[in-house]
Amino acid sequence: MTDQKFEPDAGIRCRDYAIGCIGAGFIMADVHLAAYADAGFTVRAIASRTRDKAQAAADRWKIPKVHDTPEALLADPSIQIVDLAYPPHLQAALIEAACRQPHIKAILAQKPLAPTYAEARAIVECCERAGKILSVNQNMRYDQSMRVLKQILDRGLLGTPVIGSIDMRAIPHWQAYLDDYQRLTLLNMSVHHLDIMRHLFGEVADIYVGTRPDPRRTKNVPIDGICISTLRFESGVIGSCLDDVWASPTEPGFESDIYIRWRVEGDQGVAKGTIGWPDYPAGSPSTLDWCAPATGGKWQQPRWTTMWFPHAFRGVMEQLQYALKSGTPPALSGRDNLKTMALVEAGYRSMVERRVVAPAEVESA
Repeated sequence: MTDQKFEPDAGIRCRDYAIGCIGAGFIMADVHLAAYADAGFTVRAIASRTRDKAQAAADRWKIPKVHDTPEALLADPSIQIVDLAYPPHLQAALIEAACRQPHIKAILAQKPLAPTYAEARAIVECCERAGKILSVNQNMRYDQSMRVLKQILDRGLLGTPVIGSIDMRAIPHWQAYLDDYQRLTLLNMSVHHLDIMRHLFGEVADIYVGTRPDPRRTKNVPIDGICISTLRFESGVIGSCLDDVWASPTEPGFESDIYIRWRVEGDQGVAKGTIGWPDYPAGSPSTLDWCAPATGGKWQQPRWTTMWFPHAFRGVMEQLQYALKSGTPPALSGRDNLKTMALVEAGYRSMVERRVVAPAEVESA
């Protein structure tokens, strides 16, 4: 048995660039800004759709400047990185405006990058024409259990991967603006799971998605509620993502069973674990257990105290800071994210046409 050393959290290699934050809702005020304060990043200014919310976040996190509008923040010459936590259907206009500002060097966009693949591609191409670095906040890649799992796979400690699965029984804190969306679960929740599957196993050959409505949503019912996605990878791996956003019963008096579990099997070993965000705001670390020849056939359980919310978001901003400093592409590049958006788009085509769809169909359209 060998003693394996893992790095559940990304190190901070660069803190050199001033950040301007757009958005002051939960994900910015409670997660991004907590992570940035912990990591020592410089947040120079903030703006939101309402100045009062931006001011409240600024007061809480000691941000020196509050702008009346997002557009005013983008015009602030002291800002070098724009961090967006804004509804997907509104991101494109802000990113296009950021691309026109010479002092803005990089943009961190929220996931999903856009409501459709075509819109996402237009955003990526806009940034490339303007010479701006675009990164997309696929923060599950910096969840501690996913980082350690990736290290195990990259070292070949499970042998050749065979099958991977994510089983989510949890109720997302859907944002109010999503009430008007016709695309819901796959675009706004499964996008985490589809992206991490790509990160772990490579590109997807094809996808089939079965869905049914979430009984909780009775008005303006979107095309997708509860989703089951089956993936075949070019590497030969087969995968599944079950995104059960119903997870009933949850009424008072019931002992609910809320969780996210994952499992990866190789031809020489297995890893399994849990994702901690459903416990938020109390929070709990994600977990990982693994068993392989390198563990002597015994289960090992590396553990950590950091959590996806908020600690993983340190790594998301750090990889963009480092990309600027080093002149290398960010780990979460906009161009790479188009592969995830093509997979999401293929999933919706699969729902509508009730067939297996290759992401290549979407990319070549």
